[in-house]
Amino acid sequence: MTQSPANKLADPKSHLIVRNATLSDVDAIVALSARVYIPIGMEAYVRSAIVGQINTFPQGQIVVMVGEVLVGYCATFRISGKFALKPHTWAEITGNGYASRHDINGEWLYGMEVCIDDAYRGYRIGQRLYNERKKLCQSLELKGVVFAGRMPNLSRRLKRFKTVENYVDQVIRKKAKDPVLSFQLRNGFEIIGILENYLDEDKQSLGYAAHMKWENPKVPKSNDKPAKHYGVRMPEVVRVATVQYMQRKITSFGEFIKYIEYFVDVVADYKSDFVVFPELFTLQLLSIEDQELSPFESIEALTKYTPRLKEAFRNMALHYNVNIIAGSHPTRMENGRIENIAYIFLRDGRMFEQPKIHPTPNEVYWWDIEGGSTLRAIDTDCGPIGVLICYDSEFPELARHLADQGIHFLFVPFCTDERQSYLRVRYSCQARAVENQFYVIMSGNVGNLPNVANMDIQYAQSCILTPCDFAFARDGIAADTTPNVETVAFADLRPESLLMARNSGTVQNLKDRRHDLYRMVWKGDRITPIKDEG
Repeated sequence: MTQSPANKLADPKSHLIVRNATLSDVDAIVALSARVYIPIGMEAYVRSAIVGQINTFPQGQIVVMVGEVLVGYCATFRISGKFALKPHTWAEITGNGYASRHDINGEWLYGMEVCIDDAYRGYRIGQRLYNERKKLCQSLELKGVVFAGRMPNLSRRLKRFKTVENYVDQVIRKKAKDPVLSFQLRNGFEIIGILENYLDEDKQSLGYAAHMKWENPKVPKSNDKPAKHYGVRMPEVVRVATVQYMQRKITSFGEFIKYIEYFVDVVADYKSDFVVFPELFTLQLLSIEDQELSPFESIEALTKYTPRLKEAFRNMALHYNVNIIAGSHPTRMENGRIENIAYIFLRDGRMFEQPKIHPTPNEVYWWDIEGGSTLRAIDTDCGPIGVLICYDSEFPELARHLADQGIHFLFVPFCTDERQSYLRVRYSCQARAVENQFYVIMSGNVGNLPNVANMDIQYAQSCILTPCDFAFARDGIAADTTPNVETVAFADLRPESLLMARNSGTVQNLKDRRHDLYRMVWKGDRITPIKDEG
């Protein structure tokens, strides 16, 4: 028989655990938000938003566990008082739920979410989360905590109290009770205003929210010293390598792997953390055939190599201790579709797939390739990364979706046949680096494969691009290569420089977005402004 929540906690072997959220908690947090908010007509969080919150400020995301069951979630980020203490909406202050307004120099802690499983109410889970939030604020020596609180009883009682202001005043005087607002007042928060149209989807609160703050008693109001920077869990320097790979005729699968392993060995000798290979570089395997194959025959011939490719690359990542972005490989999916898939092999043995979202007209014509529909940040030992395959880099919405999920490095395997095609990708990648303030690493093919359809000639100048600001290379190029020559380029990239640029750079593209005017919505992963505090 299934135990009730009360029985589970009564079991001496079961206890409450309060800890920082990790990426392994994402699905459970999404499920929790669905259990809490869908019944009251509000949207649950989507996976990419939770990933963004954790990747952006891991120290500020807290969960409560009962055994293996996640029963509470608290989301916070740092922000300047000039934004947090003036009127705002949920969408603009939270970056549409991704916590993308996080400012490492922010002197206030913003509470964007407290979500508790109704089945476990009565165990002061909300109290525990608020206590942890205050502890975090004090450990960072911030001025205090600010948030906008829901008023779930407002819609039922507005007729009686006439105005929102009167309702709030009566709750303050304890002549009326609101389950969220009353709780927050008991916890020492003071009301500094009422936010109109804060969250239109919150029908219970009629879109209103109580603007509240708690001042850190350990930081005197006259104390203007800079806040300490804790909780940034990333290496000081990440070394990346891009392989500009020569397409040449080969006679066997073993010969192909031998060439690849040579480059993996080289970058490992240089202590690289990442290496990226070009898009469609596995089409070199078609040169093994004695004759030119039709498009259908080519895909079938490549598909038979897929399991061996996965095994070989995973072994290389483990053996050489390097994270490998293995270009891309046309793959027939289980449902019969053909997709252009980037396979990512991490040095801890994990493997990820990233489909190309936008196949080019050539890919559609020659290979009948269809676009994928998923785009997710990938957690690595050097921080979150993203992959966009060639043409996808020319669509700024995709890179912005990855930036909202907290990535620091964008890898772009590409395959272009002449200079104009290459420059479309190059210029787009430089723009993505500037507008999202992250690093972009490009890798392309050179050489010729006369008997392989759609891979006749190649043009590439692989490079490693940065944002354009004082913390980076003068021209926004950390490393470049000679066009159409097989080579490897390296660069040491500093994640801390990205944080500095995003929060105190000459321009601050991510922070300065007008969340009140526009937002990124991913179909099937849709963000609708959710709730706050309760």
